[in-house]
Amino acid sequence: MSEEKKTNQTASATIPEPDPKRHYFWGTGRRKTAVARVRLRAGGGKFEVNERPLETYFTEDRDRNDCTAPLKATETLGKVDVFVNVSGGGITGQAGAIVLGVARALKKANPQYDGALRAGGYLTRDARQVERKKYGRAGARRSFQFSKR
Repeated sequence: MSEEKKTNQTASATIPEPDPKRHYFWGTGRRKTAVARVRLRAGGGKFEVNERPLETYFTEDRDRNDCTAPLKATETLGKVDVFVNVSGGGITGQAGAIVLGVARALKKANPQYDGALRAGGYLTRDARQVERKKYGRAGARRSFQFSKR
């Protein structure tokens, strides 16, 4: 019974119009060294990353699917416009940052989406970073090649 209630609430929940002074709902996402600033508003399903369509910015299906996963989880894919400015890191890190930013913006737009986003793990920040290089080593942990003679 409680599951039916949750799905009915999620399906009926929509993105409200934001404050007149602010035309968007904002969310910030970070992953490794990538930072994504996400703007979200009710619309027809446009998804732009750095002023380019999602399909041209991310060439891998995995990255495109990751970016739209929070929208699919809340059943808002095609109902909202998403505009993203992302910088730093690599392609996968940027995709991960976008996921967190979109999820945070959706939660800000409609708090009823919190359960679905948490269940999918979209609101959890991945805190893993690259370990720094240490002196006397070739990298963070790798040693220089050992020569016996």
